[in-house]
Amino acid sequence: MKATGVVRRIDDLGRIVIPKEIRRTLRIKEGDPIEIFTGKEGEVILKKYSPIGELSEFATGYAETLAKTTGHIACITDKDSVIAVSGGSKKEYLEKAISPELEKIIENKEVYTSKDNNEKALPITQNANTNNLNNSQVIYPIISDGDVIGSIVLLSKEQSTKMGDSELKVAQSAAGFLSSQMEI
Repeated sequence: MKATGVVRRIDDLGRIVIPKEIRRTLRIKEGDPIEIFTGKEGEVILKKYSPIGELSEFATGYAETLAKTTGHIACITDKDSVIAVSGGSKKEYLEKAISPELEKIIENKEVYTSKDNNEKALPITQNANTNNLNNSQVIYPIISDGDVIGSIVLLSKEQSTKMGDSELKVAQSAAGFLSSQMEI
């Protein structure tokens, strides 16, 4: 645990304000769910809740299936980071914060496909090596009960690969399946 040096008082309704700097750093927005834990020594620990993060083991297996089926790198993200990857470098993607570009696509519930190798590929993680960007990709949001909870990302392994309707349909099916698992 890292001390911030910030001290806040609890008001008469039991509320406490999380400072703006901490909310910005941890990417916590109004309405985001927060999980509350207690420690052995009286600590109260707040953690941004990731509904899809609860399925991380399942998501890892699903990413492996996607990678084997499509022959592409498969990443599954929540709204903040990559929670599962298969077919590519785990070191490069796994548990890395997603890029602002990807976050914007997810938040807007957009489906993104770069079909042509001329198109600029979107960075998936923050501080991604721009020389190492995959030329072709499909991004499909995972929506549960009307809320975006993450995304399915398929990335080409080779420069000549172009994404088409079949990759889009696979990503759509995967997003729908993971969404249905959240409702169980």
